[in-house]
Amino acid sequence: MSIALRNKNEIAALRAANRLVARTLEHIGAMVKAGVTTKELSQEADRFIAANGARASFKGLYSPPFPAAVCASKNDVIIHGIPDDTPLEEGDIIGLDMGVELNGWYGDAAVTLPVGKISQTDQRLIDCAKETLYEAIDAIREGMRFKELSEVLENSIVSRGFVPLRGYCGHGIGRKPHEEPQILNYVEGKPKQGPKIKEGMVFCIEPMICQKSGKFRTLADKWSVASEDGLNGSHYEHAVAIVGGRAEILSAA
Repeated sequence: MSIALRNKNEIAALRAANRLVARTLEHIGAMVKAGVTTKELSQEADRFIAANGARASFKGLYSPPFPAAVCASKNDVIIHGIPDDTPLEEGDIIGLDMGVELNGWYGDAAVTLPVGKISQTDQRLIDCAKETLYEAIDAIREGMRFKELSEVLENSIVSRGFVPLRGYCGHGIGRKPHEEPQILNYVEGKPKQGPKIKEGMVFCIEPMICQKSGKFRTLADKWSVASEDGLNGSHYEHAVAIVGGRAEILSAA
């Protein structure tokens, strides 16, 4: 496994790309309300990104090519939802995950937002994803193993009464949208084994939360991912760089 170590200038370029992601999520997040469609949110994100001299990096990614600027995952769809013309309704929760390419460097982040008043369970789901993300970021130290970070993520999720989505993970980011390492939200093997976190590494942490079963199912559109339990889920993500031995959040507005 080869994990890139970025210099000061490279981290600055990644910081710029990720801050644009954060600004875009803030911009379209303010539009989230009943009656708005996820296609409208994605189209506005695409316009906003282009107006800031970048491109929406999710469009055309992988096979089958992802068709939009934003992954819009509603209710029981946890990640990779395709935007459509269905209006959001009061009580929905919507995950917005997006990336940009700016001057050859990539940014990536995600949030899950309420549409008006939501159930207590859905609020707990959102809180779990967000709080787990920040707990994991706070725990990161140079010399820590990535599997130890996965252990922090899993313990944080389980302690809140939920389970991590299995089969998907966080990832490195840089000149490509997805690079080494893969960062699971659960532990496989022994936490004291595997590569260590080092100064200059840049990667995305993204807890994906299920209620009862972490086993995934892919829907008919070949992109949307849900839990086999059929219940709502949530997702949060930040890109971080290891600077001075600690994690700096790059994808902050």
